[in-house]
Amino acid sequence: MLSKGQRTAILELHAQKVSKGEIARVGRGLALSYSALTAFCRRHGIGQEPKQPSGLYEFQPGEELQHDSSPHLVEIAGKKRSAQTASAVLCYSRMLFFQCYPTFQRFDCKVFLTDALRFFGGSCRYTLIDNTHVVVLCGTGRQMIRVPEMEAFGERFGFQFRAHELGDANRSGRVERPLSA
Repeated sequence: MLSKGQRTAILELHAQKVSKGEIARVGRGLALSYSALTAFCRRHGIGQEPKQPSGLYEFQPGEELQHDSSPHLVEIAGKKRSAQTASAVLCYSRMLFFQCYPTFQRFDCKVFLTDALRFFGGSCRYTLIDNTHVVVLCGTGRQMIRVPEMEAFGERFGFQFRAHELGDANRSGRVERPLSA
C-alpha cells in the first residue's frame, strides 16, 4: 500500500518527467519497486488510457458453452513437454471444465466434449469455438461449414457449433481468460 506522500510524488513526477510512456523514470528516487509502481499507475489510470470493454455479452441459462483448446508447456517428471489443454465454460454461470491431452484431434474433441457435458449435466443450445480445424471444414464465423462428423456429434447431444467472427477474439473471453494467467 502506498502512502499519501508516495502517491502525491508519483503524480507530480509523472506530470514532470514521463514522456512517451516511460513510467520507469517516475520511480527513480522513490522506495518502490517497478512492479508496484506500474501496478499503481494501471489501477489509477496514470500514464495510460483505461481499457474500454470491447463488447457486452449476456447469456441466459443453457444458451451457450464456450470451448477452446491451446498448446502449453507443462513439466511432467521433471521434463518439459507439450500438452494440449481443452476447456469449456458455461457462459451463464462461468462453470469451468478443463483437461489436458497429448494431442487434440477430432476424436479427442468428441471425448472432451462428452466428458464436459456429463460434468455439466447437459448441453447448451450453442457451443462457441474459435474456428478450429477440428470442427470447421471451411469458412469462418457465420460462414463456417462444420465437418459433417462434428455436426452429427452436436446434433446427437442437442447443440449446434458456432464460430466467432475473425477479429472478434474477445467473444470467447469466458473460456480463454481463466487459462491466460
